[in-house]
Order: sequence, then C-alpha cells, then structure tokens
Amino acid sequence: MSDKGTIIVTGASRGIGAAIAIALADLGYTVACLSRRGELPAVGNASAEALTRCKGFTCDVTDSDSLCGAFSEAAKIGGPIVGLVNNAGVHLEGPSTSFSREDYESVFATNTTSVFMSCQHIYSYLVDSGGGLIINIGSFFDKLGVKRNLAYCASKAAVGAITRCLAVEWASKGIRVIDVAPGYITTDLNKEAMSSGPLREYLEKRIPGRNPGTSEDVAKLVKALYMTDSPFLSGETIYIDGAQGVAH
Repeated sequence: MSDKGTIIVTGASRGIGAAIAIALADLGYTVACLSRRGELPAVGNASAEALTRCKGFTCDVTDSDSLCGAFSEAAKIGGPIVGLVNNAGVHLEGPSTSFSREDYESVFATNTTSVFMSCQHIYSYLVDSGGGLIINIGSFFDKLGVKRNLAYCASKAAVGAITRCLAVEWASKGIRVIDVAPGYITTDLNKEAMSSGPLREYLEKRIPGRNPGTSEDVAKLVKALYMTDSPFLSGETIYIDGAQGVAH
C-alpha cells in the first residue's frame, strides 16, 4: 500500500494517538493502528486518503503475545516496518499513602512495560528494514513532583530511561529512539475539564501562553521527526508543554 513502509502506533483510536496516526498517514506511510477494539483513528478532519492508509488491529499492549501477533499482522499490510510510536497509556492518581499496588502495577504495565515489550518486538523488523525510528510518548510529569501522581510520574520517567538506553544500545543498527513528552493536552476525553473550572484556571496561571496544547500539536512534532533525516538525533526527551515545565 505504501512505498514509504509501515509505522505502528499504539493507542491510535482516539486522542493523541489518533492525531499521530493521521499525521503519519498524510506523509504517505501505511499506519498500523493498535487499540483494544481495533478501531480506526477518530479524527473529524481526517482526509479519506489518509484513512485508507490506516489499518486497525486489536491489541492489548500489556500482553506480549497480543503485541507479537499484532506486529506480525502489521508487517503484512504495507511494505517494511520502519517505525513505532508507543502512545498507549493510562493515568490513575490517588494519595501515595493509600494508592493500591494493583493500580500502581496497572499504570506501569500500560505506560512502561508495554513500551519495553513493543520495542523488543519491533527490533527485528527495523533491523530487517535497515533501521528506523521509535518514538515513545512520555510526559513532562517525568521531571516534576506532582501530588497524587507517584505512579504516573515514575512510569513516565522510566519511559525516558528506556529511550536513552535503547538509543545507545541500538544505534549501530540504525535505530533511533526519541521520547516526546507532552504537557497538558486537550483531547476528546478531557475537553470539558480543560475548558472551564479549577483545572482551566490553574493552567491559565501556569502555562505562559495561558492555553493547553492539542493532540495536533503533538502529532505535528512526531510528523516532523519522521520527516527529518537526522541520524544524529537520538536518545533525547523533547518536551512539548508550552514552556510550563520551565516557567518560574
């Protein structure tokens, strides 16, 4: 289907993942869109041509066999696999004194262990393709101390560590690994909270530009990284948070 090859995107049915999938499809890649229900990206302004380049696959990213099977099927749809975007994630919060081990492990299974397993599964495909680009979607919470968010912050900090280690270990194979770490992003799931109320009031004070980002903002960055032929850019965490993380 695509001369440019296939990129796998996890959590691609909604929000940031959906926007990324469409942006990459617009570049001419075939995009294997992994989600629990195997749905195509829900993006209202997506072109018909972009949607034809997207193929949905049912996958539980916390299950290694499920990932392996989905990657195997994705390899059949549009030429060599040349990239991976680890976007699937979950956000659970609560006081650290009573946060359950079950919820803690659930956060790490989805946000961190799945990234490790996906990278392992994609490795041989990228080696066969002569290299490629893995983008892990982290969070600017990886460098912050946030009340009630111990598990989430720790899981995203680990994504940065995974990114650095793999970038070093796999560089000789032509594989680059980058961590894209968004700040507050408005999606269909949190639009109401981002638009009004206490959170909105807080963000207007904390974000220098007063407004949160959008899924498209993140997708544009990921798209640019796939457009840029820069073999020396690897192992970095790139923050996209409207300068909130560095604002005093």
